[in-house]
Amino acid sequence: MIGGSKGIGHAILRELDQDNNIYVASRSNENLGQTNSRHLPFDVLTDDLDWSKLPEELHGFVYCPGSINLKPFKILSANNFVEDMQLNFFGLVRVVKEVIPKMVDGSSMVFFSTVAVGTGMPYHASIAAAKGAIEGFAKALAAEYAPKIRINVIAPSLTDTPLAGRLLNNDRKREEMSKRHPLKRVGRAEDIANSAVFLLDEKSSWMTGQVIRTDGGISTIKID
Repeated sequence: MIGGSKGIGHAILRELDQDNNIYVASRSNENLGQTNSRHLPFDVLTDDLDWSKLPEELHGFVYCPGSINLKPFKILSANNFVEDMQLNFFGLVRVVKEVIPKMVDGSSMVFFSTVAVGTGMPYHASIAAAKGAIEGFAKALAAEYAPKIRINVIAPSLTDTPLAGRLLNNDRKREEMSKRHPLKRVGRAEDIANSAVFLLDEKSSWMTGQVIRTDGGISTIKID
């Protein structure tokens, strides 16, 4: 797992921790002391991971690093697009190039997108572009590596994590964001983690190349 010390990544780790041997490569080991996971210091933007410290065979892989860079297009710089692509997409590509030879038959990989790729939303130009690249990459990779490796994507709506803190930092914002969703609340890290755990499990063994919209219904339902 790339990332896992907080937010969605940590929620996934908590779900998997008891019954699996998990390696977490992340900048921080915050909260990892409460788990049985093994931590590898790693910043996807600057570091080269020592892959020899991982097992020769991997049954699951999750890439968690991401950003929420919501700005009007007119004030986004070209460099903002580069930065979002580097963290969300090119970081993923670099890691997958190294890790995919270790994935065994029947293994599963899970990446993350955003509901804003499939549903156009204002102020999401940069992050939707980066996450859209992930969706296309995942589908192509799923086709190339079937039937050995399953590769799926989760596209959440707004989820209550530290990354989204400034969007949910008071009761008014939280209420407004909740009302936008047909299920009348923002996502919890556990909601997204449940989808990831399912995709890693044999219970999803007939699923690959899919984008799972765990989004409170916002991408498909309109309720007045």
